[in-house]
Amino acid sequence: MDAVEAFASLMSPAGRIDPYPAYERLRAHGPVVQAGPDLYAVTGYAEIDELLRDARIRVLDDQLRDDVLPEWRNSPAVSSIARSMLRTNPPDHSRMRRLAAGAFTPRRIGAMREVVAAQAGELIETMAAAGRNGTPVDFMAEFAYPLPVGVICALLGVPTADRPLFRRWAADLTGVLEPEITPAELAVADAGATQLRDYFTELVAARRRRPADDLTTALVQAYDADDRLSGEELLANLVILLVAGFETTTNLLGNGLAVLLAHPGAAEGLRRHPEHAPAYVDELLRYDSPVQLTTRTSGAAVRIGGVELPAGSWLLLLFGAANRDPRRYPEPDRFDPWRALLNPLSFGAGPHYCLGAGLARLEAQVAFPLLLRRLPELAPAGASRRRIRLTLRGYDVLPITVGEPAPAADHGAPAGTVPGTP
Repeated sequence: MDAVEAFASLMSPAGRIDPYPAYERLRAHGPVVQAGPDLYAVTGYAEIDELLRDARIRVLDDQLRDDVLPEWRNSPAVSSIARSMLRTNPPDHSRMRRLAAGAFTPRRIGAMREVVAAQAGELIETMAAAGRNGTPVDFMAEFAYPLPVGVICALLGVPTADRPLFRRWAADLTGVLEPEITPAELAVADAGATQLRDYFTELVAARRRRPADDLTTALVQAYDADDRLSGEELLANLVILLVAGFETTTNLLGNGLAVLLAHPGAAEGLRRHPEHAPAYVDELLRYDSPVQLTTRTSGAAVRIGGVELPAGSWLLLLFGAANRDPRRYPEPDRFDPWRALLNPLSFGAGPHYCLGAGLARLEAQVAFPLLLRRLPELAPAGASRRRIRLTLRGYDVLPITVGEPAPAADHGAPAGTVPGTP
């Protein structure tokens, strides 16, 4: 199979559901391969890490977007992404990122540990009640979605009653992040984006009338004070902070639990030693990344992985493949929390490194030990269903049985804060 055929297998429905065989077919042609006219797929860990830090490699700007999708400004989904920090280059990216960064400092995130543990504990008790007598429950609906959406909505100041609205809107919008999208899929994404923007338009108006101690108020005040944000940027960044704030973590929790249930020995190790959660979470991020790829363009000719990339090349940076690059991780298909040099690329690298990476890690580091200790009989229950998405990899449905909850005295403390591998 040549590189173009291997790439086509990745873009197929089967490849989106399970991309790992296609990654290996691409890797057989080298860490950087030409997959089409001006299109290059990158599977190598070192190569992706280098490209993400290279100032010549940029996200898609307005001029290039005009060439590719002339009507993009008429798409609420595309314009919402385009006007956010996710799809802007310096200096606009740096300006927008600074305004939001105060909500994600290590100190502020660390202070949220008890809040996350309390929310996770409440959700576990609810699952335990719903799963009495062996009744299956959907882990995605009952835990993996409500935990991170509750945390990010608390940061943004979104009322509790409104939180159930966002799952479908966000799922629809994020279709626009896929490498390929049909007109019908774009229409669905546009509808989701419109509903999210309408919601935040009302929330912005409410925060102008009555400021609060939340990130929405901070961004509104930055917009009103000295034009550090345009109106479009304000709404776009609120949308992307909400969506990115829970979509990635929801998928990390779902993917991660599925991996732990498939590796009972490793799950038992984490149950007994919750202080090892940081190493476990990083290996879960490596083993089945919730974010599988990002795109870039080359602003100048670049040589990488023995391949010359002409200026204007399109790059598909495959995080999921890089995280299983055998040059970086021997026996990459083996789940092993004690790997050396464990630093997955799941949250990117360089200037666009995910702003909420620390928060996502915290939520997972708290959640998995609590789940395993409070529900020691957790088990798969019936057929799960993956989303047919490549960029944001996760489950639509992940049925489990919870079994008999452990006695309260056995619940143990939330996951410790010991960093790295013990």
